[in-house]
Amino acid sequence: MLSIIIPTLNEEDYLPLVLESIQKQTFKDCEVIIADAGSKDATLEIARKYGCKIVAGGLPAKGRNNGAKVAKGDVLLFLDADVILPPSFLKNAMGEFKQRGLGIAGFKVLPLHGRKIDVLTFYLYNTWVALNQRILPYAATAIMSDKKNHHDIGGFDEEIKLFEDISYTRKMAKVAKYGYIDEPFFTSVRRYQKDGRLMNVTYFLAGLYVNFLGPIKSDIFNYKFGHYKDEKK
Repeated sequence: MLSIIIPTLNEEDYLPLVLESIQKQTFKDCEVIIADAGSKDATLEIARKYGCKIVAGGLPAKGRNNGAKVAKGDVLLFLDADVILPPSFLKNAMGEFKQRGLGIAGFKVLPLHGRKIDVLTFYLYNTWVALNQRILPYAATAIMSDKKNHHDIGGFDEEIKLFEDISYTRKMAKVAKYGYIDEPFFTSVRRYQKDGRLMNVTYFLAGLYVNFLGPIKSDIFNYKFGHYKDEKK
């Protein structure tokens, strides 16, 4: 069984899109767990409408950990709330995850309704991840993980302020086989719309920080969670 865990905070605009894409999957042996950080909009109402299990959340690391604690599946899929999965994504991802004996996996991510610069940025990111998967494991936005290994390493480090997903992936890759699965899904570009495309520079610098200095446990990069309410889909 697959347990899909989605951290949320005021996600009434995007949550229906990802839940609808999950309902349309050809793979059906899954549950959806919403780890909510205190939404004031219709997020929880939407989650109940789609039959999701709901737990208390917080920042993404805490929400993912809380979701994993109640997960029934032996495989976990951590998703951001603003993604859309093609109908065969779960079937193909689970098939390759099992066939290759993976314990942690990242995926090819494509921009949803992005500009040409966004398409280029995501292309460069996907190419970088594919080429460096044996040296610098990356997984973000959608992370597939073996539940036993997740619990063995203590889950996500809740003290990390930014790129906790990358630190988690690197830690998991020390105890389980990592793999990059060339199965695409789509994510919004709302952070770029809200904060500007110069955020790519921030992410690049943050990536260098993680690679050379370790986990980011200070607010040096001023990362914000859940501040997209004024943006349209």
